[in-house]
Amino acid sequence: MASHRLLLLCLAGLVFVSEADPAGPGESKCPLMVKVLDAVRGSPAVNVAVKVFKRAADETWEPFASGKTSESGELHRLTTDEAFVEAVYKVELDTKSYWKALGITPFHEYAEVVFTANDAAPTPTPPRPSSATPRNEGLFFQRI
Repeated sequence: MASHRLLLLCLAGLVFVSEADPAGPGESKCPLMVKVLDAVRGSPAVNVAVKVFKRAADETWEPFASGKTSESGELHRLTTDEAFVEAVYKVELDTKSYWKALGITPFHEYAEVVFTANDAAPTPTPPRPSSATPRNEGLFFQRI
């Protein structure tokens, strides 16, 4: 059980909102970027499936964007400035598949972070874990 707790602490996901760095030279800035780090191995978490949802008026979650992290553990070009409107969003990281691909028995199915995107520039703060995210999961939200 102790080793499972260590794994929970050691996969950190960062969600960057607004003016995230471009994915490559000559590319424009993207409004939403996800970066996942594997603190167990001390490297970016490669090929982590990421799903982004947008909260609808009826409080359900509608699929918004998806992809997999790159060799740098980053996922760019999830959306455009026009489509990324003020709303509540949820980013879900498929941590189960990531750990299984490394030959490690996963402790949980996924990790998620829910955040509000708006024009205000809040001070970066860690999110409050949702009921689906273990309290010791390393997820961070940062507006840049």
